[in-house]
Amino acid sequence: MMELGERAGRFRFLIRDRDGKFGRAFDEVLASAGVRVLKIPPRSPWANAFAERFVGTLRRECLDQLLVHGERHLRQILAEYERHYNQHRPHQALSLRQPLHDPAEVVDLTARVQQRSVVCGLIREYRRAA
Repeated sequence: MMELGERAGRFRFLIRDRDGKFGRAFDEVLASAGVRVLKIPPRSPWANAFAERFVGTLRRECLDQLLVHGERHLRQILAEYERHYNQHRPHQALSLRQPLHDPAEVVDLTARVQQRSVVCGLIREYRRAA
């Protein structure tokens, strides 16, 4: 909490597992800063699976490939990757469609393809020109 300084007030929740290294004192320090500690259910290793999968994807596709020059640069990268992930990147759960995909929209397959570089040129997004 000391390292976070005035940014500690931005956090409202901490979701954590039931590991013994997190004792009652750990929870009390967070509670004194106004952070509510939520423990995952006992014997449920997959309770955090969605968050862990996103973090793994973020690391593999983005952060392991870039050299970050500071907090401001990291925030810019994360914001741009979040936009890409939530709007353009295909997802398996959506039958490899984009989250904002409109099935009623007709795609003109003869239109030119436009390419755009995002996340410091690391990722390329493609779409049909209107």
